[in-house]
Amino acid sequence: MASPPKRSCPSPATNSEGTRIKKISIEGNIAAGKSTFVNILKQVSEDWEVVPEPVARWCNVQSTQDEFEELTTSQKSGGNVLQMMYEKPERWSFTFQSYACLSRIRAQLASLNGKLKEAEKPVLFFERSVYSDRKCLNRIYLRGRNEEQGIPLEYLQRLHYKHESWLQHRTLKTNFDYLQEVPILTLDVNEDFKDKHDSMVEKVKDFLSTL
Repeated sequence: MASPPKRSCPSPATNSEGTRIKKISIEGNIAAGKSTFVNILKQVSEDWEVVPEPVARWCNVQSTQDEFEELTTSQKSGGNVLQMMYEKPERWSFTFQSYACLSRIRAQLASLNGKLKEAEKPVLFFERSVYSDRKCLNRIYLRGRNEEQGIPLEYLQRLHYKHESWLQHRTLKTNFDYLQEVPILTLDVNEDFKDKHDSMVEKVKDFLSTL
């Protein structure tokens, strides 16, 4: 069976001023601190826009055309694809990943119509850090998201190894050759950085200046 053709790098997006929008993906394991970090970045500069993971949408899938319409009890009980995936991954993993991918794309496209249009140095951060597995497990318990409470340590470890091979060792094969050359900034968040984030923000600024 022939291998699929490698895909080329898409053209960079620009704002209304013709300035290239720098797109940064915040990657990492479950409960690595991605949401906390992007909320910190959101407060740094007016030129920085953050697109969080649409977790609320995954936990409450709308079955109508109006995404803000109140759901019935039956709709709510059947619309939590995140919980369904964790409870029965062999049945719901593909469904969840497909829905999560499409909902992320939708959120990212919508963000291009916001404040970045007029930004002088526009940067778009997507929430999606390479992290200790047990630290992640502890944070899962601490944040108390019901859908995540049954996640085993082994699952987090497998995700961690995938992140390592993809981002650090670059041994994970993909259909996107240009991803092997994408610059990466690795931040150590093994310590609680919620109130001690100045040095991390400076590293992000230095990294952006090289792009």
